[in-house]
Amino acid sequence: MSNLGKFHAINPSNNEQLEGEFINATESQIDEVVKKAEQAFDIYRKKGKDSVADFLECIADEILNLGDALLERCHLETALPLARLQGERGRTVGQLKLFASVVREGSWVDARIDTAIPDRVPLPKSDIRHMLIPLGPVAVFGASNFPLAFSVAGGDTASALASGCPVVVKGHKAHPGTAEMVAVAILKAVKICGMPEGTFSLIQGNSRTVGETLVKHSGIKAVGFTGSYAGGKALVEYSNARAEPIPVFAEMGSTNPVFILPGALKERAEEIADGLSGSITLGVGQFCTNPGLSFIQKTENIDQFYKQLNHKISEVPSGTMLTPEMKKAYDKGVYKTLEIPQVEEFAAGLGENTPNSATPKIFKTSIANYFENEVLSEENFGPSSVLVEVQTKEDILKAARDLVGHLTATVFGTTQDFADYSVLFDILELKVGRILVNGYPTGVEVCYSMVHGGPYPATTAPQSTSVGANAIKRFVRPVCFQDYPDTLLPAALRQVNLLNIWRLVNGNLEK
Repeated sequence: MSNLGKFHAINPSNNEQLEGEFINATESQIDEVVKKAEQAFDIYRKKGKDSVADFLECIADEILNLGDALLERCHLETALPLARLQGERGRTVGQLKLFASVVREGSWVDARIDTAIPDRVPLPKSDIRHMLIPLGPVAVFGASNFPLAFSVAGGDTASALASGCPVVVKGHKAHPGTAEMVAVAILKAVKICGMPEGTFSLIQGNSRTVGETLVKHSGIKAVGFTGSYAGGKALVEYSNARAEPIPVFAEMGSTNPVFILPGALKERAEEIADGLSGSITLGVGQFCTNPGLSFIQKTENIDQFYKQLNHKISEVPSGTMLTPEMKKAYDKGVYKTLEIPQVEEFAAGLGENTPNSATPKIFKTSIANYFENEVLSEENFGPSSVLVEVQTKEDILKAARDLVGHLTATVFGTTQDFADYSVLFDILELKVGRILVNGYPTGVEVCYSMVHGGPYPATTAPQSTSVGANAIKRFVRPVCFQDYPDTLLPAALRQVNLLNIWRLVNGNLEK
């Protein structure tokens, strides 16, 4: 709710206004924080790797120092259970420490050295060296569904700071009090570690104008975003309207298709049904990796699968969604699905008991009907999913080929299934960022090898990831240094390996 540029958070479990008044950032305020970020960049990008790593670890410590007050405010603003928020805080701290370790080790800068060959015939070869350098101030947009791990001190902020980029965060309007508390922790770490003013800033707002103004500011050099397709697409349009377009790393969700092959269905129909039920409804279906679409090849055990899935879903209580807007959008998606001919409501959870609670809904249709109704492949953010009954292997492969870009795809199968459907995996490699075998897509591990991304429209940058150590490489660019005196070179490229990092020297990886 807003009034003359002011707004308040609400408790989604009862729609009551929460304590605290927040202000939409003005154009002049945005200009001020971005200019401070620009000034900070000249100093911050030159900080040593140990200083930056210490800073990231200090942020993690200061978030923990906020104690239970952070979790309690976050619970009020999101209705997420305290246990879930405690785990999310742990993930937030873990991400910061992961990037601290990446920075402290240092090899992520991708140092490459090709030494000179002055007597090469017919022409001498120059000394050529390469490394990654930070882009500049980054705008980060807080996510609605992860108020800690994908928000003010989330993965985008952690990876941008790790790369040497100052960050300006646009807090999400649904949890501004949480955003403010985390921002205070980061700013305290800025002071403790002696980082320049402007290394981090938070702006608030419940108006799209705030985000548009931030992205269009000439001082911003990249954008990190997790949210809806419409939101990500708008940010790309703002970027492209600039005199200097900038990269927008937007993760915009997906339906995360699941393929259940005949051998797996014969062997463990009930087990797969149990797990699928939990994955669909986890977090009231408000994860970007909840499976919203499953292709099931018919076998004699399919009724057993259906019976168990129906039973498990019928036991799941409704849950409060993060905002009234999300609840309305979810209901609209449910009604839209039911209006499609030959789609049945296959299973439903327990009834709603709060203004914004959502009942789990599972729909079922045939593969022929799926091919005729493209809307069945679209994400409905919340605890709903579509089951598509498939008759043949050819239909499974066609369904896979027809997919647009997704974050994940999951295949349940046996050793024989994998041999019979090996081409399915070749297809899925081109469609998603992460392929799972006999598992469930909810749960994104924060580690060196994780890819949380995928082809458009799952993201706007399919070559990148927003989770995992490689997320740092979104906010950098390569620079080549040719025939530089050793004293002018960055430390990572000098003749003596001052930083003790891995470097590619004349084609050989060495320290």
